Amino acid sequence: MPEYTVLTGIAIVAVILVELLWLRTGIFRRAQYWLAMAIVIFFQCLVDGWLTKLDAPIVLYAPEQNLGIRFPWDIPIEDFGFGWAMVTLAILCWEKQRGPKAAPKAASKGAR
Repeated sequence: MPEYTVLTGIAIVAVILVELLWLRTGIFRRAQYWLAMAIVIFFQCLVDGWLTKLDAPIVLYAPEQNLGIRFPWDIPIEDFGFGWAMVTLAILCWEKQRGPKAAPKAASKGAR
């Protein structure tokens, strides 16, 4: 059984459920979140590609623990799902600890 693949899938589903059923921060609807994820993926490709390149790997993966799909630059495809889940959960925790946002000024002026 490809353990890394299964655990990555579980992490992705768990983070989505945490957001949709419990925290409900709305980050999946924010352009800022998706821009942040694009930046993370860009740098993940650079760093992870260097760490996992097959001609001189620094990090080795047991082939039976993942699907064996590597893209781009020999990065195991599971690394992207794991990275997404990890960064998204960190953002969700950050949003949760911030608490409710202040009401916009226009709305509070009309409430007088």
